Amino acid sequence: MKARAVIFTGNSISHEEARTILRANYQPPVRRFQLEKFIQKGYKVIGIIDGIFFDRAAVGHREILSALDAGVKVVGGASMGALRASELDTHGMIGVGKIYEWYRDGVIESDDEVAVSTNPDTFEPISVPLVNIRETLKAAFISGFVSEKEHNGLLKLAIDTYYPDRSYFGLVKEGAKRGLIPEEKKKFILDFCTGNEVDVKREDAILVLETVKKLIGET
Repeated sequence: MKARAVIFTGNSISHEEARTILRANYQPPVRRFQLEKFIQKGYKVIGIIDGIFFDRAAVGHREILSALDAGVKVVGGASMGALRASELDTHGMIGVGKIYEWYRDGVIESDDEVAVSTNPDTFEPISVPLVNIRETLKAAFISGFVSEKEHNGLLKLAIDTYYPDRSYFGLVKEGAKRGLIPEEKKKFILDFCTGNEVDVKREDAILVLETVKKLIGET
């Protein structure tokens, strides 16, 4: 009998897109005191991608440890899953993806690196996560669209911006206002960022789904 999987997501990847990759029980971003219910229902694999961060209690370490102690495989990546996996991989939680590795290796530390403001009905993000901005600005620098100085200035501005207010439009507008980039380059840079965004959260979410798929033996 194949193990059943429950996946908590909605911000990093939509339930609709996720279902094209993996057949599973898809739930909204995980919050405190949810895992035990699914353990009791017999789920043997839990995938944590997205989770509640600041406005409500986040999924606790003890909940995940209890799941692991019960023989449940817990896979994390992309967002809250990456954060918790970096903290609990030595206890058996499986971490995947670039963001998990960044947290694990201390490249990034703050929760707000992956936090976004979302539509409460669809869970769709309405702000841009800092991890995506990091990779997109890096791509803009490598491609020659921004200089090293412009890259560093825009990245610092993004880091200093409160997470619900992060957007490429706001970043470029404020960057020009502060003299970090020339006024005449605003549209040029904005078009690159919106048209060539490196959505590292989505990429890592797919890795979580593919890892769970292997664990439950689907082909």
